Amino acid sequence: MSVKSGLPPIAPRDARLFILGSLPGDASLSAQRYYAHPTNQFWQLLGAAIDEPLAAASYDVRLQCLARRRIGLWDVIASASRPGSLDQSIRLAQHNRIDQLLADFPDLRAIAFNGTTAAGIGRRLVGTLPDGIALIDLPSSSAANTRPFAEKLAAWTRLAEYAGADHIGGR
Repeated sequence: MSVKSGLPPIAPRDARLFILGSLPGDASLSAQRYYAHPTNQFWQLLGAAIDEPLAAASYDVRLQCLARRRIGLWDVIASASRPGSLDQSIRLAQHNRIDQLLADFPDLRAIAFNGTTAAGIGRRLVGTLPDGIALIDLPSSSAANTRPFAEKLAAWTRLAEYAGADHIGGR
């Protein structure tokens, strides 16, 4: 079984929110783009949560919007053995230095975890957080998570609070 390595973090220096997944699936790794599989609802969920038309935009425009809204993307797993793309198949995981996010991004106010695997690993990796940093567990945007879109979106809307200085009351 081959080892799959994740993507580098994408974030503006003044990121206030990081959304962390587990490990990109095969479609994302092949395209070298976060959430590239057409059935993954990430861009629809995040776009609806922050009121931006991300699903219809090109990848470059999506990333520009995230930078403008002070949102970063990364994963909790740096590399792992995994046949296919399901989190349940991850073996021998090596983790990213999630504990470094606070040092590298001093404006950070929230870390959101996209799915239970990301949350379970990520919460262990963040270490001790100062007051004022929120940890947010989100239902997975993967098509493998069959919860209704509206139910997922209800949880994802919390991200709007942290998505850009012009949208958070100057916090």
